[in-house]
Amino acid sequence: MTAGTLGEVVARLSQAQKPSAGTPAYSRFVNRRIGRVFAAAAFLAGRTPNQVSITSGLCSLAGIVLIATVRPSFGPALAVTALLVLGYGLDSADGQLARLRGGGSPLGEWLDHMIDSVKIVLLHSAVLISFYRFDAFSNDLVLLVPLAYVCMSSVLFFGLILIDQLRRRHGDVVQKPNQRGDSVLKSLLIAPSDYGVLCLVFLAFGTPAVFGVLYGALLAVNLLFLAAAVRKWYREMAALGAPA
Repeated sequence: MTAGTLGEVVARLSQAQKPSAGTPAYSRFVNRRIGRVFAAAAFLAGRTPNQVSITSGLCSLAGIVLIATVRPSFGPALAVTALLVLGYGLDSADGQLARLRGGGSPLGEWLDHMIDSVKIVLLHSAVLISFYRFDAFSNDLVLLVPLAYVCMSSVLFFGLILIDQLRRRHGDVVQKPNQRGDSVLKSLLIAPSDYGVLCLVFLAFGTPAVFGVLYGALLAVNLLFLAAAVRKWYREMAALGAPA
């Protein structure tokens, strides 16, 4: 495959996107486009998808370290948000780069999921550490919010991975794009479940009271999403396991 210019490679990638069904708005309309540019740049630079995955993880880790170690203020809030958004954009880029190079590998998929699993646990743990270290709130019960977020995120991440594997094992057909699940309205409705939205909430990290409200609201909404997802998955798995 000829390399071409950055614009030409981005155009090629735009024609080879994954289906949008069930994809929250930020990931669908913003992060994939950011990742497309990163993937094209990495392709022209001769980088591999695994190198991009590791870079993504390091960017996210740098932001997470700032959350846990630096007293919240306007400057660190911007830095944290920038690093988390950059890490998330690169997280989208590794898969797009793999498709551009002819397909991914089991190692690449494993590495990507391992980085994601570590990231979601460390991120909310860092928020917990920040709340505690810098006495952001007078009521210690607030510390339960990031602790609950760790649990919720881990359960949701594992549930998504497991349901995908079980669908494949039982030959379930993945929904095609341009069907009902591909609607823009649905993408907007499930936007609070998007990791990218969580990244943007850290813009308010310098004002603990505002950040706490937004962070807690996202947790509450995502708990509702998790409850709905578990109900849906239960019915789906029961149907897959039913006698023909």
